[in-house]
Amino acid sequence: MEEYAREPCPWRIVDDCGGGFTMGCIGGAVFQSVKGFRNAPSGTTRRLLGSLNAIKQRAPIIGGNFAIWAGLFSTVDCTLVKIRKKEDPWNLITSGAVTGAILSVRSGTGAMVGSAIIGGVLLALIEGVGILFTRYSAEQFKPVNPQMEDPSQLNTGGIFGSAA
Repeated sequence: MEEYAREPCPWRIVDDCGGGFTMGCIGGAVFQSVKGFRNAPSGTTRRLLGSLNAIKQRAPIIGGNFAIWAGLFSTVDCTLVKIRKKEDPWNLITSGAVTGAILSVRSGTGAMVGSAIIGGVLLALIEGVGILFTRYSAEQFKPVNPQMEDPSQLNTGGIFGSAA
């Protein structure tokens, strides 16, 4: 289970928040550059400036949204690790469901249930693919069982195989 050997829980939350912010900023910059380029007035310079402005305005917001999701997910995960006293895929699946429900709490119970189901199913798919990939790659390193030689076929000669 070395895939679960990560930072201890209080620092894991901070680490995941930073990772979420970074991923959100990078992904947001990519998508906002395309959006800003398309929505800017014609002309190469104007389009490039529109792309740069869209990145500056929206990428940090998207990064913050990702950081909030990652921080909440890690907080729920650490809470489940503390309660259950073990780290396994069920913690991550439950964390995805609870995070989805908490983030949609302002939209009502129907949205909470829907978001919880989507979060749990997505994390279950991610964990399932990870487990299958780990099992598949582990089989490549399985030792091959060599066939034992038939003892009646062994050479019974001298030291170097001669019948001296």
